[in-house]
Amino acid sequence: MSKRIASIEQAAPSGPAYSDAARSAKAACSGGVGPFHATSCRLTGGSHRVSHALWAVGGFLCFALGMVGVVLPILPTTPFILVAAFCFARSSTRLNSWFKGTKVYKQVLEGYVTKRSMTLRAKLTILIPVTVLLAIGFVLMGRVPVGRVVLAAVWIGHIIYFGFIVKTDKQA
Repeated sequence: MSKRIASIEQAAPSGPAYSDAARSAKAACSGGVGPFHATSCRLTGGSHRVSHALWAVGGFLCFALGMVGVVLPILPTTPFILVAAFCFARSSTRLNSWFKGTKVYKQVLEGYVTKRSMTLRAKLTILIPVTVLLAIGFVLMGRVPVGRVVLAAVWIGHIIYFGFIVKTDKQA
């Protein structure tokens, strides 16, 4: 092994851009072009799979919370489904396809993703639980005026976004 590294080190270009560590990494990863490629080639083999697995776990966790939100009106469904869509899109194409085929995705997000509009019912499904939760937080923050201002700003932002920016689909 040391003869192989020595021969590659001799063949590898020298200079400030190529350190000894980069030449060693190039020896470990055939086809390396430079120090960054060689190092990343050596390091991303297993971490790529771990990254996809973590995105999948995050997607299933958020999807489960979104499903609980379907049953419990106090827990908002849409934010969890949005995060689940984000996670599944980064985990694998198979999981992303499965998620896009679920009934929850079709009811909550599909219209927004395809037409950039939402039905009035979908908007109210988002705004009513958010308003209730923010109102509870507003009441509980009686002694925290800064918290109340932040919650009021978030609520106003939701009203402006869903009321005036997102188009209302009148067909459904």
